[in-house]
Amino acid sequence: MRTLLITGPGGSGRSTIAAATAQAAAGTGTRTLLLGADRGDTLGAALGVVTGAAPVEAAENLTVWRPDATEAFRADLTAFQDRASTALELLGAARLDAEEVTPLPGAEELALLRALRDAALSEAYDLLVVDLPPTPHALALLALPEELRRYLRRLLPAERQAARALRPVLGRLAGVPMPSEWLYDTAGRWDVELAAVEAVLADRHTSVRLVAEPGPAGADAVREAGLALALRGLRPDVLVANRVLPESVEDTWLAGLNAQQRKTLDEWQGTYEVRHVPHLGHDPRGTDDLTALAVPGVNAAGSTVEWPVTDRLAEDGVLVWSIALPGAIRDELDLVRRGDELVVTVGRFRRIVPLPSALRRCTVAGAALREGELRIRFAPDPDLWPQGR
Repeated sequence: MRTLLITGPGGSGRSTIAAATAQAAAGTGTRTLLLGADRGDTLGAALGVVTGAAPVEAAENLTVWRPDATEAFRADLTAFQDRASTALELLGAARLDAEEVTPLPGAEELALLRALRDAALSEAYDLLVVDLPPTPHALALLALPEELRRYLRRLLPAERQAARALRPVLGRLAGVPMPSEWLYDTAGRWDVELAAVEAVLADRHTSVRLVAEPGPAGADAVREAGLALALRGLRPDVLVANRVLPESVEDTWLAGLNAQQRKTLDEWQGTYEVRHVPHLGHDPRGTDDLTALAVPGVNAAGSTVEWPVTDRLAEDGVLVWSIALPGAIRDELDLVRRGDELVVTVGRFRRIVPLPSALRRCTVAGAALREGELRIRFAPDPDLWPQGR
């Protein structure tokens, strides 16, 4: 099974491209699920069907699903209140009824990730096409599983569960109740669920595709998205240039817009595999319009990028960790070592990554950014490095 994640700046037509991609794949006999997170039925409008919280058969081999974040959030909160009833009573808190619960910001993203995980585990489809939110929100969504798992490990470390038998004694000594069994069980269950989502996103059969309209605004959005994806070890398989005008136009106003598009397309060609999708002269609606877009198919290659560690101990006495960051600017780059983690900041994007095991026994000896690649040098710590190496 393959997974194709599609995103782009707001107004780029990403939902239409996602619908057209799913429709084209289903037309070849591929069992396809199209997932979306928009509150409005943008996917249904493009396909000419009504979609919602229950999966809908839009065509042969094509299922469309927009998970209901409200119901999922209510179910999660109700289950949490049931497990935390003792603590809530101790605090004098009043339970919330399901009818008065509205989803908090981020509930749509969590519902989409859960649906993605469930669809991947179901093995009912050959292809999952995911209409992600606009680029800034999509990037936060892709980072969410890793960040939440890190928070859980820091707040409720698994090794502390070994002291379960001591909790009643510790509680009496401290004068306050200690975390109950259900809290650790809940954290463990969340960690498993998040790990499943993270596995789908990092799978070699998962690809990320960018959609943008060529022009100055689209160029800026693509540059930022490419850098943020690179920080997560991802690169777009294809950049879909949407609403491209014909090369020759007679109208003076359109000629200026066409020249602007061509300039941006030339800039993109050197960095991405660019596929053009024509402007139809109107908003695509229905299967015939989606077919006329002639969107690119799903590539066999994934989007994950390796961050290799090169052994240069014999030549320079260091190990070099190479991180591809195309488009990064040195003045916007910052590195901080925190124990066995490295905090990498590029512009307004940040990621905390665990060091490979060999580098944990080293000290940072320097770093350099050259030709879109960050190379961090690590020198072995004599007190931690194995003797004879």
